Amino acid sequence: MMTEGPLVAVAMSGGVDSAVAAALLAERGYRVVGLMLRLWSSSKDESNRCCTPQSMALAKQVAAQLDFAFHVVDVRDQFRQNVVKPFIDGYAQGITPNPCLECNRLIRFDFLLKWAFSLGAGFLATGHYARVVRREAEYVLLRGVDRAKDQSYVLSVLGQEQLAHALFPVGEYRKPLVRDLARKFELPVAERAESQDLCFLGEKNYREFLREQAPVLPRKGPILNTHGLLLGEHTGLANFTIGQRKGIGLSSPEPLYVVAKNPTENSLTVGPRDALERTTFSVANVHWVSGEVAAIPVRAMVRVRYKAREVWGTVLPAPAGKATVSLDEPLPDITPGQAAVFYDGEVCLGNGVITA
Repeated sequence: MMTEGPLVAVAMSGGVDSAVAAALLAERGYRVVGLMLRLWSSSKDESNRCCTPQSMALAKQVAAQLDFAFHVVDVRDQFRQNVVKPFIDGYAQGITPNPCLECNRLIRFDFLLKWAFSLGAGFLATGHYARVVRREAEYVLLRGVDRAKDQSYVLSVLGQEQLAHALFPVGEYRKPLVRDLARKFELPVAERAESQDLCFLGEKNYREFLREQAPVLPRKGPILNTHGLLLGEHTGLANFTIGQRKGIGLSSPEPLYVVAKNPTENSLTVGPRDALERTTFSVANVHWVSGEVAAIPVRAMVRVRYKAREVWGTVLPAPAGKATVSLDEPLPDITPGQAAVFYDGEVCLGNGVITA
């Protein structure tokens, strides 16, 4: 006589990855319950991209087709406070935060995980392209098999308590095969396109969003070259990111890039591309997936943005959760507010928030 498998909650998005994750788990004998987040949107007339009416209808259709219960979990207030507000505040402070990391840390793998527990589930599964394995007494976060889709970067905030209850079924597959699996399971989302931009922006770009949500942010100030000479006037630091080339508002015989932002002086520094390149930077709020705080220098591959090229470097721990990262070769896109994520081969070791 077969016994019922363990109950797993699947974070549904209305997309192909989470739908295939649910189908794979059901096929493997798990009992599945679908959970979909209702996230905050900046407009009453416009849904968050992650929970549009169409997305909800498709997720509900997948649940009905696979014969499992489906719940919508309202986290609009928590999402606004813990993800959107820090995003706005970060730009006010002259940094460029990555809200996806905070969403995974505080919404999916905290609030939603606890919701899953309240339903009796022992696991929370998502459609992320990553893997988790247990090695002796430790849970290890691995890159997804499909390196082009790997999402371990945004999961680097997770620790042992979260990974013990996390499942990433599609992390074992490459994206084309996930599409094929969706067709095999005859899921209605098999051909659905992926969403790329930040979910809470709606149809706006981030500059329009900030002007709407924080109208005091845009404040004019000086544009300086790397020698401190005045070149012109910027329209507000929040309108610029490190490495930006277009839209600076200056004429120059050579291409100019945003090299630095100084919130104290409200100044923007621009220069040639080689002025962007750095080999040393500082990080704070250093987090190690293993839970073991490094006390000696750690050699690792370092990725300073979600899609950045990785280079070898050394993470030198400092007191109060800080560290200095020294790269073996320079990178041009080291940006305060972004996460530097550390890898040992396939293993995601952890991260730190770039401060300078």
